[in-house]
Amino acid sequence: MPNAHNVETLAKIKDELQEINAMWVVDYRGLTVKQIQELRNSIREAGASMKVYKNTLMHLALDELELPNLDAVLEGPSAFVFAGEDPVASAKALKDFAKANKVLEIKGGMMDGKFVDAAQVEAIASLPSREGLIAMLLGTISNPLVQTVRVLNAPMEAFARCVNQIAEQKPAA
Repeated sequence: MPNAHNVETLAKIKDELQEINAMWVVDYRGLTVKQIQELRNSIREAGASMKVYKNTLMHLALDELELPNLDAVLEGPSAFVFAGEDPVASAKALKDFAKANKVLEIKGGMMDGKFVDAAQVEAIASLPSREGLIAMLLGTISNPLVQTVRVLNAPMEAFARCVNQIAEQKPAA
């Protein structure tokens, strides 16, 4: 018979899994308490949260929700980073922290209901943020309009410069 605490934890994990778009799995062995606090803070700033659960409970929750099997990464001590609305930001926070602290290992995870390995998590982390993508899209949309306005204004600007040059020469003469 399952113990009550594990049943509660399983329900909590399932609730968290239903509210997210992505989850990253990391191995935190070798990190000091202070480093773990720094990691949690950087993840929180990225709009995500980090929790430590038993791998068996995570496996059960994934099976019950019919999500991808993560047995390949659910070995040893694992911490789970539940990404909020912007999974790229949390992946970047993990990648930056792992770069500064070689002990942290990104094992892989899940995004949009599909398994993602460690290399794919790093590729996701190298993408521009949501705000950056929106800015690039707006720039792409507005660039032709800006160029059109410049072309249409060119004859008037040339005329204004010509009149200005004539005005400057008249008082001198």
